[in-house]
Amino acid sequence: MRAGAVSPQAASARELDAARGRVREAGGEALLARLEHLDAARAAPPGPSEPRRGPAVRPPDRGAAADYDVAIAGGGLSLLLAPLLAAAGLRVAVLDRARIGAAHREWNAGTAEVAALSASGLLAEDEVERLVVARYAEGLCRWHGGGTYPVRGVLDHAIDAGGLLAAARARAEALGVALLDGHALVGHAEGPDAVALAVAEAGSSAAPRALSARLLVDARGAASPYATADLVCPTVGGVLTGLAEGDGERQIRPDVGEILATTEDVEEGRQHLWEAFPGRPGETTVYLFYYARSGDVGPGALLSLYARFFRLLSRYKEGDARLVRPTFGFIPGWSRLSAPPRAPGRRVRLVGDAAARHSPLTFCGFGANVRELAATAAELARAVREPGAPSAARDAPVHAGTGALAALMARPPGGARGGEMNALLNTAFAVLHAMGNDTYAALLRDEMQPADFVRFLRETAARRPEVYREVVSALPIRAIGRWGAGLARELYRAR
Repeated sequence: MRAGAVSPQAASARELDAARGRVREAGGEALLARLEHLDAARAAPPGPSEPRRGPAVRPPDRGAAADYDVAIAGGGLSLLLAPLLAAAGLRVAVLDRARIGAAHREWNAGTAEVAALSASGLLAEDEVERLVVARYAEGLCRWHGGGTYPVRGVLDHAIDAGGLLAAARARAEALGVALLDGHALVGHAEGPDAVALAVAEAGSSAAPRALSARLLVDARGAASPYATADLVCPTVGGVLTGLAEGDGERQIRPDVGEILATTEDVEEGRQHLWEAFPGRPGETTVYLFYYARSGDVGPGALLSLYARFFRLLSRYKEGDARLVRPTFGFIPGWSRLSAPPRAPGRRVRLVGDAAARHSPLTFCGFGANVRELAATAAELARAVREPGAPSAARDAPVHAGTGALAALMARPPGGARGGEMNALLNTAFAVLHAMGNDTYAALLRDEMQPADFVRFLRETAARRPEVYREVVSALPIRAIGRWGAGLARELYRAR
């Protein structure tokens, strides 16, 4: 049985049924259906050269007029792009198999990301300010059997995700964006001057509707047939009430975010991690997740992880917890040790999780996408006019190094012994903390410079020499070579 598939060891049938019931109770049938759709989609993940097949679609003839300049498939975070593109004078459509602008995750961000929401022209500064529901004095990373390492200036603003998407939807509607709720992209074909789209209405047996656009933006995240990143992060949790507040490790402090925490060693071949971000008074968003290689995560992974979440939550935080809004998903991550996700043609662009250009280690897709919001919109507008133009997006230099660390997390060293992963994390974060807050925070924000990253690796290895054995055992020799070459390239560029 593939790792990540539901198994008796991972969760009993009774636990799975109970988890399903709790998600349904808190989120309703539609949200449960989305969870089951995502889980089922892991049954046959496509390879880079074999995307999932849809209905046959005929490409538009040369010179054919398009219904829209830009069609965005996926109505989550990518909705923020729609009003910016429409404000640039483009005809824009957004389609999603569910309601466009529904918040399926909660978001935290730093000062730069919050400022980018207004700097991009999406919202006014006072509108952005009203979306910030909590600010933290610091964040914490805490390791089972190890220490606690505070950091300032990282993910220290809790954002009203639903409010942000609602504001973006209202702005898009005001600018004439066509919003196709309950419509999924099931096929497309690129012609010389446009892309033909087959769009199916959810729950309908009618034939797919035909539309066309000069540019297709694939923002379907892990559900995209082109989301071929080699890593994935199954994540479950949600907004909880009833957690105990206080200064203890198993209590919530409203002015402190818990960025990463572990409460046990490796189990079932995975190192599970928790996060906790206080929001409105009495509410905390809590996540449980793990890193994995994409091919190791099979159907039922999210529901199985939810069963674990409910079973072990009390080990992480005290209180009479009640789930009031479920949040979940598969977050793709690209290690930079393999080929990146690629769009299938000149008139198709991947954005967000489908492109997996954010950090493979910290998975801060919201921050990375918002930081680049204006630049991404400008690049997509250019791609409408010049579909063959190369992408101007460039990886943050630190990604050349953090990808291998994410791959190491996906196959924890030590196997059944398991304690090695927490010991390695504790050593690494002790080094980061000793390097000073600016350097520590820079790594978590994907802003660390290559020279600092190399120093971080060197000092970690000095404290834990066995890290060399752990890396060699977890990564193929070819991957280690690519890692070293990538780091060397970024060091040279930084000179």
